[in-house]
Amino acid sequence: MFLYAENPIIVMQRTKILYIEDEPSLGKIVHVTLEKQGYEVLWEIDGAKVISQFENFTPDIIVLDIMLPNIDGYSLCRTIRGLFPEIPVIFLTAKTETADLVKGFDCGGTDYIRKPFSIEELIARIENQLKLGKHDLTLSAGEAAVNIGQYIFEQARYEIRSEAGTIKLSNREFQVLRMLNANRNGVISRKDLLMTVWGDDSYFNSRILDVYIRKLRNHFLADPSVEIITLKGSGYIFRVP
Repeated sequence: MFLYAENPIIVMQRTKILYIEDEPSLGKIVHVTLEKQGYEVLWEIDGAKVISQFENFTPDIIVLDIMLPNIDGYSLCRTIRGLFPEIPVIFLTAKTETADLVKGFDCGGTDYIRKPFSIEELIARIENQLKLGKHDLTLSAGEAAVNIGQYIFEQARYEIRSEAGTIKLSNREFQVLRMLNANRNGVISRKDLLMTVWGDDSYFNSRILDVYIRKLRNHFLADPSVEIITLKGSGYIFRVP
């Protein structure tokens, strides 16, 4: 289920990883190997105990197996997303069906890796997620809140606010909405969205984009003047009054 790294990988900064995996042999190998690569890793085998770990350990990223005892990875990811929307979550999965992976992203996952995997691939995905997060924070920190119809898009907080309450956005939701908003009332191509947010325009990532567009539409349902219009075969128009 796991392939060793042939060559050492140098990690410049000590990143905190919450690693959730109930398979003892795999968990031990990944834990030890990531620690040797310079990461600080907290390994948890019981999904039901994960939330309590945040009292003493604040991770920069979470690596989460879908199949866990007591609570499944999908439900756990939803809970984590509600409490810590800014932390990226990489799913580990032995599942191969696209529908299962789409479900993972719909629950708030930001990336996935299929078992068996190599440490090189896992580290590459970890570093990519961290880079995306730092890039977003750099851009959003200097940006003021933006009015979108009856909503306020708090870019520095990853939030949409309205009289009905506050909606916490996941990292991917934020990225997609930020691009739509930057091109509001104009056409943004589907390919540009995919290449900017995911780095490629594969069929699978295209399906995942559909999930996030649907979620964003649901966030703006209370104001019919705000629309995300699909241009078949072309892209989207984010229509804002």
